[in-house]
Amino acid sequence: MKSINLFLVAALVSACAHAQTSGIFRGNDLQETTLSESLSKVTPGSIVLVGENHGLSEHQRQQVEIMRQLRESGHVVAVGLEFFTYTDQNHVDAYRAGGLGESDFLKAIQWKQPSYEFYRDQAQFPSLQEGAKTLALNAPRGLTGKVAKTGLNSLSAEDQALLPPQFTLGRDSYKKRFLEQMPHLPNPEAGERYFAAQSIWDDTMAWRATDYIAAHPNQVLVIIVGEFHTRFGGGLPDRILARSPGTPVITFSQINTLDLSDSEIQEEVNPHTDYGVRANYLWLAPAKSPAP
Repeated sequence: MKSINLFLVAALVSACAHAQTSGIFRGNDLQETTLSESLSKVTPGSIVLVGENHGLSEHQRQQVEIMRQLRESGHVVAVGLEFFTYTDQNHVDAYRAGGLGESDFLKAIQWKQPSYEFYRDQAQFPSLQEGAKTLALNAPRGLTGKVAKTGLNSLSAEDQALLPPQFTLGRDSYKKRFLEQMPHLPNPEAGERYFAAQSIWDDTMAWRATDYIAAHPNQVLVIIVGEFHTRFGGGLPDRILARSPGTPVITFSQINTLDLSDSEIQEEVNPHTDYGVRANYLWLAPAKSPAP
């Protein structure tokens, strides 16, 4: 039945004279919808994952609009950011409380790129008065960098203490898709190391997110993360559901259609024959990258 549904969806899209370059579409049937409708089933205790291309102002605008509509619907909105390392949560808290200025904050967390302009509004969105939090999600860079270079077995006891509890590698289909993005690996062992580092990234974010929403079931957690981590349910969505099976998870895939042909857009939005539906909702828009 699944293969038939995917065939019908692909046929429906291929039948269109021109692919649409903007709008929100349901991932399962590619029918156009609205942001209000796509968020209408979000309940307290939900996690909303928004996958992005980094450093695009159009994607920033869309992310903030998701947060605003959730707040206007009566939700208390917390925000989790891939770009902040969880060991820097104290710096994030001090920054949000006003005890640490922005330049000192960025220096403390060793922010490099892209420009913080793209994420300031998201980081500052949660209302401290409502009890919401800006959550640092990621694993320390030194940890993932070491695993990528020398593997999991090289970790010291101190390194291992930084891993999420009950750390688990990502599922096989996610690993296959990850390795497909890296066709020029020097050897299979390098692929194993890189995927282990990627899995630490995903599982750490899932651990932080599920712990937070379990402690704040009256809130909605919106996570901004690189789009690959959310695509096709692998990576972050999979690890969240593994850690907290009852948590409602809604995924958005932000797709930059700038300069894409009709066939390229169709390839981006069509369910994959092996991996299935890309996300619950696909938000298409042409978005220019900033000048170098």
